[in-house]
Amino acid sequence: MADTIEKNVTRGGQFLVKETKCEDIFTPEDFSEEQLMMRDSVKEFVDKELWAHKDRFEKKDYAYTQETMKKAGDLGLLGVAVPEAYGGLGMGFVSTMLVCDYISGATGSFSTAFGAHTGIGTMPITLYGTEEQKQKYVPKLASGEWFGAYCLTEPGAGSDANSGKTKAVLSEDGTHYKITGQKMWISNAGFCSLFIVFARIGDDKNITGFILENTPDNGISMGEEEHKLGIRASSTRQVFFSETKVPVENMLSERGNGFKIAMNALNVGRIKLAAACLDAQRRVISGSVKYANERIQFNTAISQFGAIRAKLAEMATSCYAGESASYRAAKDIEDRIMAREGEGSSHQEAELKGVEEYAIECSILKVAVSEDIQNCADEGIQIFGGMGFSEDTPMESAWRDARIARIYEGTNEINRMLSVGMLIKKAMKGHVDLLGPASKVQEELMGIPSFDTPDYSELFAEEKEMIGKLKKAFLMVAGGAVQKYGPDLDAHQQLLMAASDILIEIYMAESTILRTEKLAKTAGEAKVQEQIAMAKLYLYKAVDIVTQKGKESVISFAEGDEQRMMLMGLRRFTKYTNMPNIVGLREIITSKLVAENEYCF
Repeated sequence: MADTIEKNVTRGGQFLVKETKCEDIFTPEDFSEEQLMMRDSVKEFVDKELWAHKDRFEKKDYAYTQETMKKAGDLGLLGVAVPEAYGGLGMGFVSTMLVCDYISGATGSFSTAFGAHTGIGTMPITLYGTEEQKQKYVPKLASGEWFGAYCLTEPGAGSDANSGKTKAVLSEDGTHYKITGQKMWISNAGFCSLFIVFARIGDDKNITGFILENTPDNGISMGEEEHKLGIRASSTRQVFFSETKVPVENMLSERGNGFKIAMNALNVGRIKLAAACLDAQRRVISGSVKYANERIQFNTAISQFGAIRAKLAEMATSCYAGESASYRAAKDIEDRIMAREGEGSSHQEAELKGVEEYAIECSILKVAVSEDIQNCADEGIQIFGGMGFSEDTPMESAWRDARIARIYEGTNEINRMLSVGMLIKKAMKGHVDLLGPASKVQEELMGIPSFDTPDYSELFAEEKEMIGKLKKAFLMVAGGAVQKYGPDLDAHQQLLMAASDILIEIYMAESTILRTEKLAKTAGEAKVQEQIAMAKLYLYKAVDIVTQKGKESVISFAEGDEQRMMLMGLRRFTKYTNMPNIVGLREIITSKLVAENEYCF
């Protein structure tokens, strides 16, 4: 079966060693009429129910969060990813990403409640539950009659999720388990009807998942609402279980399978979190452009000042890149799911394996886009100046809400190390051929470089060649580190982090260039000059990061002749033939933004 799928769909991580044609990727310009209608209905809901009442979320109006969640349920928005058989809309992966994207931009309080409920609160049952469990619980969750929460984190078990101390003890009559323990940072705890709880049975190596109804008088108590930097109206509490009874038939999947459930739920959560940061960026950029156009200093709108124009261009470019990469990966996952279903897999199995296949890309996106929204909101505050620091404008709440995204779904540090670690594991299993390309890079370093002048007359010819060279830089740096440390590479976290930054920039830059190349072919180059400028600007910044992180790595693990050769290779792999005019590119981008008075790409 895997062979059949591989012919149709590129495997996760293969972007690094396979050339991808622009025609083979999905872009936001490819949304169907149905998807655009769904997007517009979501935007209407957000503007009316969320954005118009943003102050209620900032004043910790938890009841309003619950009320708007119920309204989202009435509109079917809580069930977009749920199969129709269980009361959902049964939408494809790209459509569920689209809803997650546009429903999350107004306030982090609602997007956290939405993400916790539809993702980790509902999805484990749809993907791992028995037919009876799905029939009993999923329709209530899909409609918003019930809300879900996910109890994994404990005071002593955060990133090390499998080290939890919560215990599940089988009753003497064998009818139920008694769960005892403490969970913390539980989103939706204050109004949920159902918990997905992870606990350890006996001395099992791995934790086990359970579906637990939040009923009174069953040994469940809660701490007060947490006082948080952002997402203020997201209900976040500690939950305490004291011999809380859960029927044996409510075990989720098999005994000891909880860690696997948690990790796979996080894979989906990571790419959805990237999507959830996109519309927030669009809104911050649009707000910043409008303010810059209206704010007059020295008899001039500040949108005419170069310092402000540079910020706007960089903000828009990061958002455009995030969109490009997120929807590219979403469609790859959707194609993989459909291919598996076509081969006879159940929807559960197909979705699990489809997302798991692209776990590397999910981690890349989670890191990149969560950091982009933080930088975007920070620059938004700066453009607003003193007003940006005031609660009277939406910038300071956007900045506060953005901060949690770098911690959610595994910290960005964990995800950086995961992305490289998973890639190396795939290579060891033969799923991605890194050894062959890495060997060719070694041979190239030993050979004499070509001094021919290439033909760069075609759009993005030099940029695509540069992407190819950045991939060689990664293979050189990561390959050298693997050769030196072998299986002990895990212990060298700073090298993994640096390699990950190179990997992230390759995927983001390539996705941006491919999206724009596809757009230029369909719309004509003349009509997409701003997008072309963003693609070139993003690549230039990516090359800078690869240069810095590559050098940091090489001088930290290589010495003598090997170090000199690798540094020479790094210079070769990061060298432009024709350097772009960065100020000129920014001007092209900002001129469009200022004229349209919003993010318009």
